[in-house]
Amino acid sequence: MLKPFDRQKKIALTRLTVWAVILVVLTGCSGYQIGNQSLYPSHIRTVYVPIIESSSFRRQFGERLTEAIVKEIELKTPYKVVSSPGADSVLSCSLVDEGKRVVAENRYDDPRQVEIRMQVQANWIDRTGTVLGECGSIEIPAAGQLVMGTSDLTAEMGQSCVTAQQEAIQMIAEQVVAMMEMPW
Repeated sequence: MLKPFDRQKKIALTRLTVWAVILVVLTGCSGYQIGNQSLYPSHIRTVYVPIIESSSFRRQFGERLTEAIVKEIELKTPYKVVSSPGADSVLSCSLVDEGKRVVAENRYDDPRQVEIRMQVQANWIDRTGTVLGECGSIEIPAAGQLVMGTSDLTAEMGQSCVTAQQEAIQMIAEQVVAMMEMPW
């Protein structure tokens, strides 16, 4: 049988051991971060996205691309998109190529499935002029990173050209925002 003094000693020792284990576990995990803030450079808080320049003859591609990219940044990153060029960083993009390609035809040479493709050149630069990307300063061409999006248009299924274009635009917006993440 344990004496009351020995029992108190044992309880105190058990408590001390439990607290020591908790302290070791918590300090061992102190470098970890939770949430999307850990995926992106922490010295950037605001992003300015000017209207995307488009070399296409099709109207409003630049505006639609800009809107999709801004929505993706606001949705998936901790950054705030601002309307001032004095932001912490500037994400400038330009639509360098856009087109359609017939994938399938019927026996009368009418297109039945068309692939819509867009190619965007993206540059993410901070206030000091450093090219940003996946983690602070990375090696990418001076001309910028090329991002491509494609979508299939099947008119017989009731799909319009605008919805296929929007799918390609959304794909590009997701890739541009993914480019802003830090590497593992």
